Amino acid sequence: MTKFAHPPRILFLYGSLRERSYSRLLAEEAARIITDMGAEIKFFDPMELPLRGQVDESHPKVQELRELCHWSEGQVWSSPEMHGNVTGILKNQIDWIPLEIGSIRPTQGKTLAVMQVSGGSQSFNAVNTMRILGRWMRMFTIPNQSSVAKAYQEFNEDGTMKDSPYRDRVIDVMEELYKFTMLLRDQVDYLTDRHSERKEKMTQNT
Repeated sequence: MTKFAHPPRILFLYGSLRERSYSRLLAEEAARIITDMGAEIKFFDPMELPLRGQVDESHPKVQELRELCHWSEGQVWSSPEMHGNVTGILKNQIDWIPLEIGSIRPTQGKTLAVMQVSGGSQSFNAVNTMRILGRWMRMFTIPNQSSVAKAYQEFNEDGTMKDSPYRDRVIDVMEELYKFTMLLRDQVDYLTDRHSERKEKMTQNT
């Protein structure tokens, strides 16, 4: 058995605390789809996660988030678009994930898929922002993405997504995330090896 002889591990983050949160429903639909493809998935519930800087990083919710991030090989971020951008709920989760913890980089080299829901016409502001954040977190953000307009019309009462071109796109996104994660996860050390860091380590060892 090789080091990576296991299903791709995908973490889902969503950006709303509403009881019927469409960003969560979109994430749950995507999770069902990628689970059927063979992935192992976990969710982080942002309820009771304090604001960044409000408490020490030893807080249980912060530790839970960071442990899930470390566990994951790929992630899915799903946010409502509010005032033309991602919500504070989603951004707060990302703010709690540092670029490095000791010698570990929690997000570097992991794959990322971004999705958003809108109450009105289709928009791409939130997914564009999440792409910027993903790049800053040194993640491999896949080319495809999902933006669901008038999300209140796109889900059944039980929370499943109606059959539509929007759902077809979610399937495309999950399929692409699955493939990219499988292709890249055992090449992370090679792909993220940088001259500047090698030079810094040499300086520290002299």
